[in-house]
Amino acid sequence: VQLVESGGGSVQAGGSLGLTCTASGITFEDSDMGWFRQAPGKKREAVAIIQPFGDRKYYTDSFKGRFTISQDNAKSTLYLQMNSLKPEDTAVYYCAGAGYGSCMQSYEYDFWGQGTQVTVS
Repeated sequence: VQLVESGGGSVQAGGSLGLTCTASGITFEDSDMGWFRQAPGKKREAVAIIQPFGDRKYYTDSFKGRFTISQDNAKSTLYLQMNSLKPEDTAVYYCAGAGYGSCMQSYEYDFWGQGTQVTVS
């Protein structure tokens, strides 16, 4: 299984960025997928998850209304659109695959991407 994130970078506060995670070796359309982030000195936290059955999406409260998770099963690709970015959104963002349980905890995922840095100034 390989998860490869892209799309990170630097942006000014109030700006937008879109992250992409391309998956291989996983039955993407049947997998719970998620975006997490980790800032320096902080725990890895859930940003948003998407569950295949019913296409349910969940967001940590602080990201609701600003971030949108989506997926393209035909391309085995997961997306995270981030709007109204704040300096406190600066972190490494990770794609996670094959989640179970609540899917809102990092230990509930079997596979991880290498992460992509997002810096908001």
